[in-house]
Amino acid sequence: MAAETPPSVSEIIARRTGEELELNDRYLNPQMGRILRTLGFDRTWSGGEGAHLIDAGGERYLDLFGGYGVFAIGRNHPEAIAAVEEVMAARSGNMPQLGVTLLSGVLAEQLLARAPGSVGAMVPANSGTEAVEAAIKIARAATGRPRILYAAHAFHGLTLGSLSINGNSEFRDGFGPLLPGCDPVPFGDSERLAQELERGDVAAFVVEPVQGKGVNLPPPGYLAEAQRLCREAGALFVCDEVQTGIGRTGRFLALEHWGLEPDMICVAKALSGGLVPIGAVLVSRAAFDHVFDGMERAVRHGSTFAGNDLAAAAALATLAVLDRERLLERAERLGALLLELTAPLAERFEVVREVRGLGLMWAIEFGPPAGAAARRLWERVEGRQPGLFAQLVTVPLFHEHRILCQVAGHHMNVIKALPALTVEEDELRRFAAALETTTAAAERYPAALARFGVRAGLRAALARR
Repeated sequence: MAAETPPSVSEIIARRTGEELELNDRYLNPQMGRILRTLGFDRTWSGGEGAHLIDAGGERYLDLFGGYGVFAIGRNHPEAIAAVEEVMAARSGNMPQLGVTLLSGVLAEQLLARAPGSVGAMVPANSGTEAVEAAIKIARAATGRPRILYAAHAFHGLTLGSLSINGNSEFRDGFGPLLPGCDPVPFGDSERLAQELERGDVAAFVVEPVQGKGVNLPPPGYLAEAQRLCREAGALFVCDEVQTGIGRTGRFLALEHWGLEPDMICVAKALSGGLVPIGAVLVSRAAFDHVFDGMERAVRHGSTFAGNDLAAAAALATLAVLDRERLLERAERLGALLLELTAPLAERFEVVREVRGLGLMWAIEFGPPAGAAARRLWERVEGRQPGLFAQLVTVPLFHEHRILCQVAGHHMNVIKALPALTVEEDELRRFAAALETTTAAAERYPAALARFGVRAGLRAALARR
């Protein structure tokens, strides 16, 4: 029996909006559906604009998730959309494969002009994890060495190669054996890094300038020392800027805060304005020429859709928006304001351990209260479900204040925010006020936990039906 001809996209949206969770549960990821129902996050999202998501009822939610950071210039920025429409209207000779096109070359030119002089070529990719995989391959080929070092608690992606340098067991467990020769070192520990490099078999050290999972900032001097140690040992120094790059921290690349000159820089996420999958590795000319060292080796690394015209056009528009709207300066200014507004929470509330951030990459970390009885309850509950306290804050932020944010990682009492760099100042002030209100309620831990547990239990029971 012949399959029914699919309807148009507009017809699908008009007729089937509201079926999202049902389709997800049937064909995609039912466990995600259970999470959404348990937390009460099971909304039908009908649109997005700037720093906001819009539900089917027309309610606007401040989006501090930012699609994991891809919407740096805001959702559905008209200039990025126009660039994609222009290249489609041009009917370009996209992806000739045995040939080259203009837009990806111009994008490489523009990215390298904004990067440190230590890099001189670009290898296109389709995502952050693909960029990291390329960096692993290039490092091994360029140095002839097998080992890759990475920082504990790092997040570099979820495909097998990137997973091999992902420092979180919840992502790695069950997928082994992973790539051999991938070893962790403590983040911020230059002595331990030096010990590993002294073995002489390390191809590269891959590090996020600011760790995305938890928003962990490096100790003073650590990244510069890590770069120096790598150079002395003949290992490549690789900065994973997939989340920290493209203006997120108030610089085009976060490495600029420390004056770094890596051998490779991985970028992705926000580069195309959130419209088209994209990634890239900016590579030193020396490393690049070791890998692509002859005509017979011209295609020894690549990806079918890497460097396509749609992604390149969206990326070029994103770079233009960053410049025209002065979003780097805006991220630096608003990030400082957000810290100023929220840092006092660490003094006011026992349960707030630290508030930290760089630019518009921000986090608040919670810890057990000082009182013996409250601490025992905290430890008992967290022993069963680590990270539950943070949900006492994120859930009311969503339901009572129309603010979408979540924990920064599995089993963590850290809430993270990655707002659009276009976010309005009054929205950040609204978030800070709402955060103070919800934290005050959550600090009354036993009663708050009981209420949350009942609500979550009911939702979980309904989700299992």
